[in-house]
Amino acid sequence: MKYDVIIIGSGLSGLAAGIRLAMFDKKVLIVEKHTVVGGLNSFYIRKHRTIDVGLHAMTNYAPKGARNTPLGKLLKQLRFSHDDFRLHEQEMSEIRFPDKCLRFTNDFDLLQQEVREQFPDAMDGFMKLVAKIESFDELSLTTSEWTSARDILSDYISNPVLIDMLFCPLMYYGNASERDMDFYQFVIMFKSIFMEGFAKPVGGMYYILNLMVDRYKSLGGELRMGVEVQSINSAKGVFESLTLAGGEHLQADAVISSMGRIETFKRCEPALVNEADESLAGQVSFMESLFALGREPKDLGYERSIVFFCTEDRFRYEVPTNLIDISSGVLCCPNNFKYPEPLSEGMIRLTNLASFGLWDALPRRDYIDAKKEWRTRALENLFTFFPDFRDSVVFLDSFTPKTILKYTGHLNGAVYGSPAKAKDGTTPVRNLFICGTDQGFLGIVGATLSGISMANLHILQKKVAPSA
Repeated sequence: MKYDVIIIGSGLSGLAAGIRLAMFDKKVLIVEKHTVVGGLNSFYIRKHRTIDVGLHAMTNYAPKGARNTPLGKLLKQLRFSHDDFRLHEQEMSEIRFPDKCLRFTNDFDLLQQEVREQFPDAMDGFMKLVAKIESFDELSLTTSEWTSARDILSDYISNPVLIDMLFCPLMYYGNASERDMDFYQFVIMFKSIFMEGFAKPVGGMYYILNLMVDRYKSLGGELRMGVEVQSINSAKGVFESLTLAGGEHLQADAVISSMGRIETFKRCEPALVNEADESLAGQVSFMESLFALGREPKDLGYERSIVFFCTEDRFRYEVPTNLIDISSGVLCCPNNFKYPEPLSEGMIRLTNLASFGLWDALPRRDYIDAKKEWRTRALENLFTFFPDFRDSVVFLDSFTPKTILKYTGHLNGAVYGSPAKAKDGTTPVRNLFICGTDQGFLGIVGATLSGISMANLHILQKKVAPSA
């Protein structure tokens, strides 16, 4: 059987691309090597709990009726209503450093007020930076040279602590590079977190993913689970077919891969040896611990929706020299969103930077003990800033970069993929395209828009030549 398009991966970008193409009567197949959809933003079930993976919160929130926004574009392109996503805004989040704290909500005015109060000497420069950000076209698919966000921020702001505080949430929520980030990515994240803001859907990722799968299937799209791609075959630089791990061959006019650029190149036959240099793979990964509580987080002193914290004077965003870096992290309290009804159970999620290489080198017998040890170290450092909640924990679980590699296939467990993004989604193989993390749009809304954009640009707006 021959398809118009085969999509590799059933994460948000793959599902969105599939929905968009199926809307226009394309014969589409999504192949997914795992038994659960979602990729980097999925869920798992443990002890009768459905637990989100990746979704601390959805960024790019926009109120109902706001159309010229990333969320508005997503809803329009996939023909969902705002109500379909069942989104509810954050209450309040903050960036907490040893001597400074910046609160923010989905009203950007609060962050501006906080900067004015905490860093009065930097306010003029901060507002000039905001003006530059507002005028920047970060969604352009034209590839440009990498531009240091640190250099640009230093042109406007002289206070290094304020610079670190602005970087902390943006790096944790969408930066594939260590220590610095491309300015276009900084702008994407600044707008999505500070100027638009956080929300969570009732039912979490389980609900959102099922909503998208149902829409995709209702349009005639096919979804095959537990199907791994062994090779992507081409001749004379043009895509021809896929070979699955069991030996089955699938033909299509085009392929859109969401498995990552380098991960895709590694499966190409003939091999893209020069392109698929693993040294270009991303290195930034995380350890996350989840704590189900017998009480509401607010009753234990955790009143914020999300806290981005650093317990040292300067913030480091780099692969740690230990298994994890306990000096900074992200705390998320899903209960502290404006849900119509309280959640059935309290929850705190703690995320820290982690080293894939060190975790991967551990013998199996030491791996479980290391998770317990470093989870304890992270908590003890956290409790120098926050109240101790351990007596209220009724269930806990942790995952590491090795877990991320196992369930997503991303080399090094790199959540945000390679630092080198392919904004236009093209590859050296004609009719083979990239969507998702390595295309460059990150976050829940960004990933979904990536799939939509690549489907529009390469399939719907151009006539793909049928393969032989």
